[in-house]
Amino acid sequence: MTDLRAVLEAAGTVAVVGASTDESKPSNRIPATLLAAGFDVIPVHPRADEIVGRKAYPSLADIPVPVDIVDVFRPADEAPDIARQAVAIGAKVLWLQAGLVSPEARQIALDAGLTYIEDNCIGATTTRLGISKTGS
Repeated sequence: MTDLRAVLEAAGTVAVVGASTDESKPSNRIPATLLAAGFDVIPVHPRADEIVGRKAYPSLADIPVPVDIVDVFRPADEAPDIARQAVAIGAKVLWLQAGLVSPEARQIALDAGLTYIEDNCIGATTTRLGISKTGS
Protein backbone atom coordinates (compact mmCIF):
# COMPACT_ATOMS: atom_id res chain seq x y z
CA MET A 1 0.00 0.00 0.00
CA THR A 2 1.20 3.48 -0.85
CA ASP A 3 2.11 5.77 2.06
CA LEU A 4 -0.08 8.75 1.17
CA ARG A 5 1.49 10.95 3.85
CA ALA A 6 4.97 10.33 2.43
CA VAL A 7 3.77 11.04 -1.11
CA LEU A 8 2.18 14.34 -0.11
CA GLU A 9 5.03 15.43 2.17
CA ALA A 10 7.58 14.80 -0.61
CA ALA A 11 5.60 16.76 -3.19
CA GLY A 12 5.67 20.47 -3.80
CA THR A 13 4.08 20.96 -7.20
CA VAL A 14 0.70 19.53 -8.19
CA ALA A 15 -0.62 19.85 -11.75
CA VAL A 16 -4.40 19.48 -11.74
CA VAL A 17 -5.61 18.15 -15.09
CA GLY A 18 -9.24 19.07 -15.57
CA ALA A 19 -9.21 21.92 -13.06
CA SER A 20 -12.44 23.90 -13.39
CA THR A 21 -13.22 27.61 -13.46
CA ASP A 22 -16.58 26.79 -11.79
CA GLU A 23 -16.16 27.41 -8.06
CA SER A 24 -19.01 25.01 -7.24
CA LYS A 25 -17.15 21.99 -8.68
CA PRO A 26 -14.74 19.76 -6.78
CA SER A 27 -12.25 20.31 -9.62
CA ASN A 28 -12.06 23.94 -8.45
CA ARG A 29 -12.42 23.41 -4.69
CA ILE A 30 -9.70 20.74 -4.45
CA PRO A 31 -7.01 22.89 -6.14
CA ALA A 32 -8.00 25.69 -3.72
CA THR A 33 -7.61 23.24 -0.81
CA LEU A 34 -4.15 22.25 -2.07
CA LEU A 35 -3.15 25.91 -2.44
CA ALA A 36 -4.29 26.62 1.12
CA ALA A 37 -2.11 23.69 2.28
CA GLY A 38 0.87 25.34 0.62
CA PHE A 39 1.26 23.26 -2.54
CA ASP A 40 2.30 24.97 -5.78
CA VAL A 41 -0.85 24.23 -7.80
CA ILE A 42 -0.75 24.38 -11.59
CA PRO A 43 -4.18 24.15 -13.22
CA VAL A 44 -4.34 22.37 -16.59
CA HIS A 45 -7.30 23.43 -18.72
CA PRO A 46 -7.37 23.79 -22.52
CA ARG A 47 -9.15 27.17 -22.56
CA ALA A 48 -8.78 28.87 -19.16
CA ASP A 49 -6.15 31.52 -18.50
CA GLU A 50 -6.43 31.36 -14.71
CA ILE A 51 -8.03 29.07 -12.11
CA VAL A 52 -7.95 29.60 -8.32
CA GLY A 53 -5.77 32.64 -8.93
CA ARG A 54 -3.07 30.58 -10.66
CA LYS A 55 -1.99 30.67 -14.31
CA ALA A 56 -3.54 27.75 -16.18
CA TYR A 57 -1.77 25.81 -18.93
CA PRO A 58 -3.48 24.07 -21.86
CA SER A 59 -1.59 20.79 -21.36
CA LEU A 60 0.94 19.10 -19.10
CA ALA A 61 3.58 19.56 -21.80
CA ASP A 62 3.14 23.35 -21.59
CA ILE A 63 4.07 23.55 -17.90
CA PRO A 64 7.53 25.15 -17.65
CA VAL A 65 8.52 23.73 -14.24
CA PRO A 66 8.97 20.21 -12.83
CA VAL A 67 5.77 18.58 -11.58
CA ASP A 68 5.67 16.17 -8.64
CA ILE A 69 2.03 15.03 -8.76
CA VAL A 70 -0.36 14.96 -11.72
CA ASP A 71 -3.85 15.00 -10.20
CA VAL A 72 -6.58 13.92 -12.64
CA PHE A 73 -10.13 15.28 -12.77
CA ARG A 74 -11.00 13.86 -16.19
CA PRO A 75 -13.03 10.79 -17.23
CA ALA A 76 -11.27 7.46 -16.66
CA ASP A 77 -11.08 6.78 -20.40
CA GLU A 78 -8.75 9.80 -20.70
CA ALA A 79 -6.47 8.57 -17.91
CA PRO A 80 -4.13 6.43 -20.07
CA ASP A 81 -3.27 9.38 -22.31
CA ILE A 82 -2.80 11.61 -19.25
CA ALA A 83 -0.58 8.90 -17.75
CA ARG A 84 1.60 8.96 -20.88
CA GLN A 85 1.82 12.76 -20.63
CA ALA A 86 2.73 12.54 -16.94
CA VAL A 87 5.54 10.12 -17.81
CA ALA A 88 6.72 12.42 -20.62
CA ILE A 89 7.08 15.43 -18.29
CA GLY A 90 8.86 13.42 -15.60
CA ALA A 91 6.14 13.55 -12.95
CA LYS A 92 6.68 11.37 -9.91
CA VAL A 93 3.05 10.55 -9.08
CA LEU A 94 -0.15 9.99 -11.04
CA TRP A 95 -3.16 10.55 -8.78
CA LEU A 96 -6.69 9.80 -10.03
CA GLN A 97 -9.44 11.50 -8.06
CA ALA A 98 -12.20 9.68 -6.18
CA GLY A 99 -14.33 7.61 -8.53
CA LEU A 100 -11.61 7.24 -11.18
CA VAL A 101 -10.01 3.87 -11.86
CA SER A 102 -7.93 2.93 -14.90
CA PRO A 103 -5.99 -0.35 -15.14
CA GLU A 104 -4.31 0.92 -18.31
CA ALA A 105 -3.20 4.20 -16.70
CA ARG A 106 -1.98 2.20 -13.70
CA GLN A 107 0.18 0.00 -15.92
CA ILE A 108 1.61 2.95 -17.85
CA ALA A 109 2.48 4.79 -14.63
CA LEU A 110 3.96 1.79 -12.82
CA ASP A 111 5.97 0.67 -15.87
CA ALA A 112 7.55 4.15 -15.94
CA GLY A 113 8.31 4.14 -12.21
CA LEU A 114 5.62 6.58 -11.11
CA THR A 115 3.70 6.15 -7.89
CA TYR A 116 0.09 5.47 -8.84
CA ILE A 117 -2.94 6.36 -6.71
CA GLU A 118 -6.54 5.98 -7.88
CA ASP A 119 -10.06 6.49 -6.60
CA ASN A 120 -8.82 8.82 -3.87
CA CYS A 121 -9.39 12.53 -3.31
CA ILE A 122 -6.08 14.35 -2.91
CA GLY A 123 -7.80 17.27 -1.18
CA ALA A 124 -9.61 15.15 1.40
CA THR A 125 -6.43 13.14 1.98
CA THR A 126 -4.36 16.31 2.46
CA THR A 127 -6.90 17.64 4.95
CA ARG A 128 -7.33 14.30 6.79
CA LEU A 129 -3.58 13.87 7.20
CA GLY A 130 -3.03 17.50 8.21
CA ILE A 131 -0.50 18.12 5.43
CA SER A 132 0.72 21.71 5.35
CA LYS A 133 3.57 23.22 3.35
CA THR A 134 3.04 26.63 4.90
CA GLY A 135 5.07 25.94 8.03
CA SER A 136 2.21 26.80 10.35
